[in-house]
Amino acid sequence: MKLKKLLSLGLALVMSTSMLVGCSPKSGSEKDKKAEGEKVFKIGMVTDTGGVNDESFNQSAWAGLEKLQKEYGKEKVQVKYLESKQDADYVPNVETLVDEDTDLIIGVGFKLADAIEEAAKSYSDKQFALIDAAYEKQPENVTSLLFEDNVSAYLTGLIAGRMTETKKVGFIGGISGEVIDRFDYGFRAGVEAANPNAEVTVQYANSFTDAALGKSIANQMHKNGNDIIFSAAGAVGIGAIEAAKENNKKAIGVDQDQNKLAPDNVITSAMKNIDVAVLNLGKSIIDGTYKGGQLIVNTLDMDGVGIAPTSKKNVAPDVLEYVKGEAEKIKSGDIKVPQNEKEYKELKK
Repeated sequence: MKLKKLLSLGLALVMSTSMLVGCSPKSGSEKDKKAEGEKVFKIGMVTDTGGVNDESFNQSAWAGLEKLQKEYGKEKVQVKYLESKQDADYVPNVETLVDEDTDLIIGVGFKLADAIEEAAKSYSDKQFALIDAAYEKQPENVTSLLFEDNVSAYLTGLIAGRMTETKKVGFIGGISGEVIDRFDYGFRAGVEAANPNAEVTVQYANSFTDAALGKSIANQMHKNGNDIIFSAAGAVGIGAIEAAKENNKKAIGVDQDQNKLAPDNVITSAMKNIDVAVLNLGKSIIDGTYKGGQLIVNTLDMDGVGIAPTSKKNVAPDVLEYVKGEAEKIKSGDIKVPQNEKEYKELKK
């Protein structure tokens, strides 16, 4: 009798245990499983020495990442930036993002080309992007974002050529190179197309960070009769805009719409929509359509470049209409805008 009770109790325990096991989730709740399966993407960027608040392309790139995080939410994508105070910071900043297991690392500006290339070779499982530069042999895990800077500069040159009263306009470049050459020669060509009698004074600051130097160069240009100055020089250009404000002259901004820096003086800006390009690149990482090794050229036709929306504040409607017409000729191929000295000289012939 006692044995029978013990057997019954044992059987009941086995059945109870089986029921508990059968009712228990095998690997947590459905909510937990969903959370475990969702990937949080990490995208980081390294600025050049201009810093993230340069009112130019570093700031524009960061704006693109901020828009990406706002659109998808922090639970889906996390973004960050590392500022470079000097050129020696590029490599360690990229390495830091690699160590943090960042899914996409963006180098902002051609000065980061070597650091990005070196990291791409060392970490073939990581994806990188580079703004404003490409390679003779593009690494398979690096996407380059280029812009038709020469075209946006040409359009602002048309405006300067039509609006100059002294027939003298200036161009201030940061550091001479492939990117700034596009701004330089595109602008010169635009000025001359709109006003063959206008003279373009060109000076390079050999810096992207020295605002005081930019202001000094602009002050001297103003004294020499240049009434409109276009700067493609990062913070150096901010100094030039400040000079225009103080001297009641006109200035042309770059990369972003810089009218807010001097609403009555910045008549237009040579826009390149880096924020949009970075946003789209980030989206491709998240939705799985990203392909490394690409060279993406953001053109006038795809709204990758253009003139600032605030141009209508200080530029006459007939001038804007003229610029619009010339832009259509560029899109159709009737006008070829030079992007370096060689093409510029050929155009002048």
